[in-house]
Amino acid sequence: MGSSCGRVCWEWASRLRRLTGFSRLLSTAALAPQICVVGSGPAGFYTAQHLLKHHRLAQVDIYEKLPVPFGLVRFGVAPDHPEVKNVINTFTQTAHSDRCSYYGNVTIGKDVTVKELQRAYHAVVLSYGAEDNRILGIPGENLSGVYSARAFVGWYNGLPENRDKTDITEGSLAAIACSKVKRVWLVGRRGPLQVAFTIKELREMINLPGTRPLLDPADFTGLGDVIKDVPRPRKRLTELMVKSALEKPGEREASRWASATKEWGLKFRCSPLEVLPAADGKQARGIRMAVTRLEGSGESARAVPTGEVEELECGLILSSIGYRSLPLDSSIPFDPKLGIIPNSLGRVQGAPGLYCSGWVKRGPTGVIITTMNDSFDTAQSVLEDLQSGLLKLSNSKEGFKSVRSILHSRGVHPVTFSDWEKIDAAEVARGKLAGKPREKLVDPREMLQLIGH
Repeated sequence: MGSSCGRVCWEWASRLRRLTGFSRLLSTAALAPQICVVGSGPAGFYTAQHLLKHHRLAQVDIYEKLPVPFGLVRFGVAPDHPEVKNVINTFTQTAHSDRCSYYGNVTIGKDVTVKELQRAYHAVVLSYGAEDNRILGIPGENLSGVYSARAFVGWYNGLPENRDKTDITEGSLAAIACSKVKRVWLVGRRGPLQVAFTIKELREMINLPGTRPLLDPADFTGLGDVIKDVPRPRKRLTELMVKSALEKPGEREASRWASATKEWGLKFRCSPLEVLPAADGKQARGIRMAVTRLEGSGESARAVPTGEVEELECGLILSSIGYRSLPLDSSIPFDPKLGIIPNSLGRVQGAPGLYCSGWVKRGPTGVIITTMNDSFDTAQSVLEDLQSGLLKLSNSKEGFKSVRSILHSRGVHPVTFSDWEKIDAAEVARGKLAGKPREKLVDPREMLQLIGH
């Protein structure tokens, strides 16, 4: 009984000390950390969420160059995967916090510099992602008919910069409905054991109505023994490929494939050498590829040219070799080779008070859960630096009050989260008329006009 009473008394004393300390913090406005996050995609919102949850005084401002928030959740998720977009509900809750503000239509590095942000905030977190795409670097890449997968996804998702190319946009849906594409090849420079897609994605492709897969049995023969010791996700994925390539399909599947009018296939161990021009010299007609062999095994296997070449006739070529981050401001350290901001646990090297999270921190890899954990880690670094005194709260910072004056002087009109909710309501209303979840506005000028900017 005595020990229990002692523990309760200690807990109350501890809580009283925390409350006393908390009230002291409240009495000094200068001790409330002003933090800004650049980028309103998953990395930005998860960083803000963790900071707000674990620091009871922090004010977090999120800046975004587009009028609309949510980054790749809005512009990178396939329209037929609406469940992935449910995280928007969590991000909206964060934005509704009375200690969080959203400012869209503000381009950092142009409308306001990072140095100016650092003067206005105790901590600046760069979470602007990877907005560029890697290039193949081969002759003919600029021919008509050659696009990056990023541009294609941006087109059907209504990304403003790709709007001319379902929440799929009405124009994209009409174009795809009229498409005469009958066969799609997915080409990889390595083999089946190095593919980057998931079993869920493969299963969806195999079950795609009106299509049949083209898998060469020779690519999968003998893989059964090889995959015994590989990690379970890779093993299950490979087993599904092997089953689809080598086993006789069931009656229902065979019937569906027999009546299919479209095909897709996997072509392994081919590396692009040149996009071949049509007779007019302007349009792509095909691609020449080096046949490769693998040196090493597993994830570390390298594709080495064999000296043989292969040509594939095709009028549309989409390069899907990854995204790439760009330097935001000349004052920020940047590794152009890796395409990231050099950092240690999210702390930008040689720049106290500057942090990074998401793809610009680690490179364009992983899924939303990866970004969530990564962003929480960066936010934790900020919290630790606040606690240790590395970020000096005694230095008064004005936060957005200071930035607002800069933006006003430069004729920039930020979009608030309530402004976004007006755009959101308009999109949903337009979608309802078309029998879909929303019809996205794709012109920033139309978005700004809607909210009276």
